[in-house]
Amino acid sequence: MKKTVKIEGLDCPNCARALEGELNKLESVQSCNIDFLHSKLSFESKDANALNDIKKLTKEIEPAAKIYEEKVKIKIVDKKFVLDLVFLALGIAFGLVTLLVNMPTWAFWTMFVISALLLGYKTYLKAIKLLFKGVVNENMLITLSVIGASAIGEHMEALMVIALYSIGKILESLAVNKSKKSIEELTNLQPEFANLLVNGKEEKVSPDSVEVGSTIIVRAGEKVPLDGIVLEGSSMLDTQSLTGESLPFTIKEGEEILSGSIVLDGVLVIKTTKSCTESTVSKIMNLIENAESKKSKTETFISKITRWYTLGVFVLSVLVWGIVWAVTGDFNTALYRGLIFLVVSCPCAFAISVPLAYFSGIGNASRKGILIKGSNYLDACAKLDVVAFDKTGTLTTGEFKIDRVESYNNLTEEEIIYLASLGEQNSLHPLAKSILAQNTRELEKVENIKEVAGEGVYYSYMGKNYFIGRKNREGKNTCVEVYENDELIGKIYLSDSIKDTSILAIQELKDMNIKTVLLSGDNKEIVEHTSEKLGIDEYKYSLLPQDKYSWIEENKVNSSIAYVGDGINDAPSLMLADVGISMGINGSPASVEASDIVLVDDNPNKVPMAIKLSRYTRKIVWEDIILSAGVKFTFLLLGALGITGMLSAVFADVGVTVLAILNSMRALKHTPKNKKAELK
Repeated sequence: MKKTVKIEGLDCPNCARALEGELNKLESVQSCNIDFLHSKLSFESKDANALNDIKKLTKEIEPAAKIYEEKVKIKIVDKKFVLDLVFLALGIAFGLVTLLVNMPTWAFWTMFVISALLLGYKTYLKAIKLLFKGVVNENMLITLSVIGASAIGEHMEALMVIALYSIGKILESLAVNKSKKSIEELTNLQPEFANLLVNGKEEKVSPDSVEVGSTIIVRAGEKVPLDGIVLEGSSMLDTQSLTGESLPFTIKEGEEILSGSIVLDGVLVIKTTKSCTESTVSKIMNLIENAESKKSKTETFISKITRWYTLGVFVLSVLVWGIVWAVTGDFNTALYRGLIFLVVSCPCAFAISVPLAYFSGIGNASRKGILIKGSNYLDACAKLDVVAFDKTGTLTTGEFKIDRVESYNNLTEEEIIYLASLGEQNSLHPLAKSILAQNTRELEKVENIKEVAGEGVYYSYMGKNYFIGRKNREGKNTCVEVYENDELIGKIYLSDSIKDTSILAIQELKDMNIKTVLLSGDNKEIVEHTSEKLGIDEYKYSLLPQDKYSWIEENKVNSSIAYVGDGINDAPSLMLADVGISMGINGSPASVEASDIVLVDDNPNKVPMAIKLSRYTRKIVWEDIILSAGVKFTFLLLGALGITGMLSAVFADVGVTVLAILNSMRALKHTPKNKKAELK
């Protein structure tokens, strides 16, 4: 049994990691993982009581944490937050009285202990509970710092350390919850209901209960719950949450409509073409939710190093104490400087900000119609120096029209198109769809049908063998040839148009000093003409799917290559490339599955945008790492030399964490400049 539940109330990723370690020790649990940023707990077990065991142990270690089996909304301010503020205020008040008012020793220590408990009771309890389970983290180190400072007479320092630490954790929690809420709102595309027509009556139902082929109604202001075809009505449609396109457009009867779009005016009657799980919005949500499982090397490294960071700081603290004591002979001074190391121990600045920056970047990209399946692909996208494109359906519209038909055997144009349609009736190729659209006769069944990628379709009909495809690849026009018993009996000439966004995409990539390559199965004249029109740096023609694969395999040795395609025959190349990018609307299911990035609206100009967003996010990640490491190292060094005290060390700990979190949030709002004004 595999199950995922919501978990709220964890203070930091290190607390989550410590809890995760303990949960994995439960006999009833085979494996358990806590996703701190998404507030999710996933576990695998064969024991029906596993969830109860998880809840019980969680309550023991993290009393503030709660596990929900249903989805809950993240609250920025709740009762626990108010209670924390009350305890903090009372603790500071008792502390001020303790330090400023002359009183008997017994009264002083009573007030001091009350103040320290009010300020940090959560920290002390966590430290003790985890210590009994063999876990030492920043809670124990802060507790030791307070005890140590009190023992050497630095009472004000002790109270200020726990007060500033508690304030910092509250600010940190606010910043993280705010970022979670922002990301959740950014990626919350799932419509809550569907207006289903049943026997002429309208029923409000859950989208996942609507079957394919059903009729639904969507009114102004409502989200489209399922993919479908518009049967009646027209409306302005807002697809910004899906594609990032801010300008609405008009959708009319007979046109495809994507779930997650918002109807701005009018009423649309829609026939559903996909189930809830297969609809565009569900696939987008699924990709975003699963992005966390595919982490970049940077994120994985930070996650591993933070596991040993606290122990390393503890060892360094003991060394500093020993060295300073040996040099100065002053036990109290040595202990004080060692305690500074403990205060700067928390690795939260790294553990929170780095994954938060990556997820913010992925969430931001998804809002712009760019679905990145994990931070590892985001990192790879930031390093690209070559982008190779498929032609048909990727750089061109893929919507062919028949220019003319030639017959060589006294057959009419209608008969040539019919014979071609017989072979193409089960094909997903764009050329096949265009030919079938022009056929006016009812198609009969054929025998021995066989489609060969890069060649065409073979079949038998009324005792004769036919081939529909391309044996002669010469000429500047796209041509489908019809052979009967190896004799050419007709040609169908078709034309395709280049997307306006393709021209802008190539310009953007050239401005970024990224090499562009066109890999196509078309003949030399067509590919050369397309390359010249777009300004592509290099082109290869008459390629079969395995030829594209071989080209990528050969060239990725010295370059970081992205391949952009849409067809089922592009799947191997998409998987082989350092980054595979597929078209989301017209792309085949195989190409979408094989790719690392999906462009929801089939816009090639989103390729340079994806690279820019990836580079910006990666820059933010390294800013967080350098900022956190630089500040902490500086304060550790200054503390060891006696230049700074414990209060400065607390700022270095919690202050830099909050700053790094706020910096990570920049990746959520960033919009790279792309050449799109020219499209208007």
